[in-house]
Amino acid sequence: MEAEKINIYTESNQYLGMAAREDVHRQGYWHQTFHCWFISQKDGKDWIHLQLRSSAKKDFPNLFDITAAGHLLVNETAEDGVREVEEELGLAIAFEDLIPLGVIKDQIHQEGFIDNEHCHNFLYLAKENSDLRFELQKEEVAGMVSADFQAFSELCMGKRGQAAVEGFKMADDGTAEPFAKTIRKTDVVPHSQSYLEQVAVRLKQVLEKA
Repeated sequence: MEAEKINIYTESNQYLGMAAREDVHRQGYWHQTFHCWFISQKDGKDWIHLQLRSSAKKDFPNLFDITAAGHLLVNETAEDGVREVEEELGLAIAFEDLIPLGVIKDQIHQEGFIDNEHCHNFLYLAKENSDLRFELQKEEVAGMVSADFQAFSELCMGKRGQAAVEGFKMADDGTAEPFAKTIRKTDVVPHSQSYLEQVAVRLKQVLEKA
């Protein structure tokens, strides 16, 4: 079976060619990804939704992360990335419902893992008191929680040491169990500081206009 291919780019986002997906993180090739942040508004407050990565994930298991995200494959555009939302969360939303936040660089460098991404970031802003019914892809996502946006933003900015999250985790029998935790930055996938700060600022700008 032919290896899955991903387009690779320079740091300035100029197209270079293609590489096998397994080589992208081994060689540190720059590539494009789709990141979608969900924020819902309830009782006059903004709540950001974070996925809990499955314990079966090769990279960063059991850490909290972007609501839905994934690599853009060869011949895919940012618009095609919306498939990640339905695959991971079971929610069918239209690309037109997303608010673009722009492309933000993200770098995660660890031993044997060099992740250099041009991230196409989007916001899905749920209406006041919307009921988001997540149907999680258990191989990828183990749970879903929400945090007060201001608190999570300050956590990302290094202005606070912890933030409370609440939601559900999937039990072994497939049922959703209530879940609450006070998280620290070490509980979140180690995205670069500049990436987290830019995302927080851009989300706040959109929310202030909403």
